[in-house]
Amino acid sequence: MTDRRSFLQRLSSVPLLGPLAARTLAAKEPAEHDFLRELGVPPIINGAGAYTMMTGSLMRPEVVRAIESVSRHFVRLDELHDAVGKRIAALLGCEAAMVPSGAAAGLTLGTAACITGSNPDFIQRIPDTTGMKSEVLVQKTHRFPYDHMVRNCGIRLIEVETRQELESAINPRTALLLFLNKAEPLGRIKMEEFVQIGKQHGVPTFNDAAADVPPVENLMRPLRLGFDLIAVSGGKGIRGPQSAGLLLGRRDLIAAARMNTAPNSDTIGRSCKVNKEEMVGMMVALESFLKEDHAANMREWDRRVRAISDLLSAVPGVRTERFVPPIANQVPHLRVEWDAARIPLTPAQLMQKLRAGTPSIELVPEPERGVEIASWMLQPGEAEIVAHRIRALLTA
Repeated sequence: MTDRRSFLQRLSSVPLLGPLAARTLAAKEPAEHDFLRELGVPPIINGAGAYTMMTGSLMRPEVVRAIESVSRHFVRLDELHDAVGKRIAALLGCEAAMVPSGAAAGLTLGTAACITGSNPDFIQRIPDTTGMKSEVLVQKTHRFPYDHMVRNCGIRLIEVETRQELESAINPRTALLLFLNKAEPLGRIKMEEFVQIGKQHGVPTFNDAAADVPPVENLMRPLRLGFDLIAVSGGKGIRGPQSAGLLLGRRDLIAAARMNTAPNSDTIGRSCKVNKEEMVGMMVALESFLKEDHAANMREWDRRVRAISDLLSAVPGVRTERFVPPIANQVPHLRVEWDAARIPLTPAQLMQKLRAGTPSIELVPEPERGVEIASWMLQPGEAEIVAHRIRALLTA
């Protein structure tokens, strides 16, 4: 008796008719699942920004297609690492690049690279830094929660405030000089001077620019100034995979960072695994980011801010203000404040009502003032939804 498989095989050998008939007889794929509904997790309107707690940004359609395409094949992971890194470095004009599992992972891997170099004994032993460089110098105003990723490698952070203090603190134990890009206005040692000091003393400089694109200039300036390492998030303004990022810089340090992570087993960065889909998705996202019309994006984000402002500022007692953060999340935002005597609703109460509604909405509360709305993660039509929901609550 002829079984179904052998029948389909013979049928598919018939030119033109075969593949069509085989596809017709094949079982239909099930309808797409609404997984969020099945799991009871409501999607949100993200008026807060590209925060990890809100799953960053939405991946570009071409990134999703790239991930799906690459998912069908096995590769040698190191070969793909090499090829993707080479392409990214060429796009940005830097010596070398790699895709870590986010900017935070880039901080750990870059720090490890500065401590261990290519020494296999050092690579296996950290965070035990016995006999290795074990100090990282950072301006006091540049301390930030993610410097824990640097401390993961077993180093001690030494805080300084002036150029003299920084140069006096450099010693044979100094592994690197750490710089937080968005904190440049706060520190007394500016970016150019910081890089200059590092080069004069032969100490690598590391810039965390995780959330600082767009604009593209915030990515290119640290490269142009000569930072030895730069970490950037992939799942924010570039709109790549949320669990991917960029680590850019010196060829020897990128090679050492690669040695400190997967697929190498006995390493501090083994848990910072990046799969083949994320590597290619990150590369495709960067290509699209560099090509897109950034001026057009700004115009659209400004339009959303104006749409919300026009509706809310007409409410008695409500004030609105457009602003753009100086470095990180450097896109149009709207600050909304109201007269508490006329509108007896606190920012926390407003946020609770927005979250509890359908669709659920997230903004950034300013407890003593009001709320802030970021324009760039809103999807088409959502600015108007946010505006009407806030207006309804403030006029209730």
